[in-house]
Amino acid sequence: MTPERKGKLLGALNKRQPGLAVVLENVEDPRNVTAVMRSCDAVGIQDIYIITTEGPRPEKYKFVSGRSAEKWVTLHHFDNLEACVAVLRSRYQRILTTSLTGDSVSIYDVDFTQSTALVLGNERRGVSEAFCALADGNINIPMAGMLQSLNISVACAVCIYEAYRQKKAAGHYDAPALPEARMAELKVQWSEGYKEGLTDN
Repeated sequence: MTPERKGKLLGALNKRQPGLAVVLENVEDPRNVTAVMRSCDAVGIQDIYIITTEGPRPEKYKFVSGRSAEKWVTLHHFDNLEACVAVLRSRYQRILTTSLTGDSVSIYDVDFTQSTALVLGNERRGVSEAFCALADGNINIPMAGMLQSLNISVACAVCIYEAYRQKKAAGHYDAPALPEARMAELKVQWSEGYKEGLTDN
């Protein structure tokens, strides 16, 4: 590994944000999942939780963009909603769903500097009522057009870049935030991925 490449890997690890995660509930199109992976990597989100209670999950994402993104993030797979929520509760201060329910608040009124797991749902049905009932709040992206929602991967990018803006202003990217053990583990994984000849497209 060249010194330049090693420096890039360490620089990215030093900006990882363990206090922010994305959760995908029954997202059907693998292209949406891979797009979310790329956006998460871009803002320093390491952990993505994928819940599939309505069908089998893909073992690997076939698209080139998915292969390039998948090796830089950590995917946590669940086939049980309650089991996933229990893990989220142990790692994050709150769980927020993206929902169009009447009690939802704008993403621009949310303090993303708090430890947060952000939930996005199925392309057609959104986040399930069951998940909304277990969450700490619902948020929405303000819309000024005729349509009520964005593509899920676009919605994810809009939300997490607002989180990025807030966290950057608060200095969360100024110093490493990952625990030392997690940092060491990811260094090994990322180095092995680079040695395998994978490229980051």
